[in-house]
Amino acid sequence: MPAQGNALTRCRDRLRAHPLAFDALLATAVLGAMVLGSFADPHGDGSGPTFGTRTPGPGSVLLMVVGAAALVARRRAPKQVLACTGAVTVAEFVAGDPAAPVAMSAVVALYTVASRTDRPTTWRVGLATMTVLTAAAMFFGSAPWYTQENLGVFAWTGMAAAAGDAVRSRRAFVDAIRERAERAERTREEEARRRVAEERLRIARDLHDVVAHHIALVNVQAGVAAHVMDRRPDQAKEALAHVRDASRSALDELRATVGLLRQSGDPEAPTEPAPGLAVLDDLLDTFRHAGLPVRLARTDQDTHLPAAVDLAAYRIVQEALTNVRKHAGTDATAEVSVLRVGRTIEVTVLDDGGTPGPGPGPADSTAAPRPGPAAPADRAPGGHGLLGMRERVAAIGGALSTGPRYGGGFRVQAILPLTTRSGEDLVP
Repeated sequence: MPAQGNALTRCRDRLRAHPLAFDALLATAVLGAMVLGSFADPHGDGSGPTFGTRTPGPGSVLLMVVGAAALVARRRAPKQVLACTGAVTVAEFVAGDPAAPVAMSAVVALYTVASRTDRPTTWRVGLATMTVLTAAAMFFGSAPWYTQENLGVFAWTGMAAAAGDAVRSRRAFVDAIRERAERAERTREEEARRRVAEERLRIARDLHDVVAHHIALVNVQAGVAAHVMDRRPDQAKEALAHVRDASRSALDELRATVGLLRQSGDPEAPTEPAPGLAVLDDLLDTFRHAGLPVRLARTDQDTHLPAAVDLAAYRIVQEALTNVRKHAGTDATAEVSVLRVGRTIEVTVLDDGGTPGPGPGPADSTAAPRPGPAAPADRAPGGHGLLGMRERVAAIGGALSTGPRYGGGFRVQAILPLTTRSGEDLVP
């Protein structure tokens, strides 16, 4: 049985791949059915139908051949084939004696038209075909107009039109389902690509913040250690200890960030939660140890922040203070404020500009340009610090403003909503 099923499937697929061969085979089958039907007498001898009691004439045979041959072109010109088969059917009703079932070819042609056109066309063409063929059978047939053969012509043409319309509707329904499935698949792929791009950008911002902050501290402390190594070894040792702590923190945060890129089958690595304002004091201590005095004012201790907002606030403070340490000068001081105002959190970082010092040169491009006395507007032209902060704030629906302060220094202020765009962690 499975072998027979496979053979039927292969035969069906082959016929679908060659529609002209299928139509030729169908025309041959219809011709055979019409020839056999022409030898049958539906009335018989009174006891039932008989076979072989009548024989079709040469004209009837010719009309059956013409009607069947026209079906070979039914896919390419369905309406023309219907007109041809309808004409030979009417001709058989007018001249045939005994009548041959040429109407069978017209039934197949009408089914083809109904399955390949719209419903209004099916109604118009179907009603016209039913009317013409039934009227020809009633008025020109050898039997009385009320016989079953004449009613059969009406019934068979009507069923052909209805069956063709049903097949067309089902085909359109299946095509619509397939098109919706393909569109949904394309939408899922586009959404997946968009999410991948957003995640790649978020990881890039995290890596930039981690590297810019910790490497800047390492650079400063290493410079201090090299400067006082001979005269004050104790201070050099303290600076090297800060270098070690900053490098360890950088490695830990890099490990946590890269751990997000691991696949499910990769071995697990210990990771820490994403930093937030809960560890803001530890962040400020790293800058104080690097020689940057930082004052803190905050009124958000009892506020539960969404994870995205918490991380964004932490990274903004980290990036802003890193820029202060690198560009504001050796005597600069900074102020950080984290305030809850209504349903927003305002994060502000200010510095007084200080005096120019031996900070990183123009080749350092890990931080954003800082206009002002100690940081010309063209400093670090390839920096991404301010751009990264703006992208972080925009991603959660906040606002960021930056610029020089009157009298010197720089200001960074971010207004962050307490509810993310996705409704994460709604704050009462």
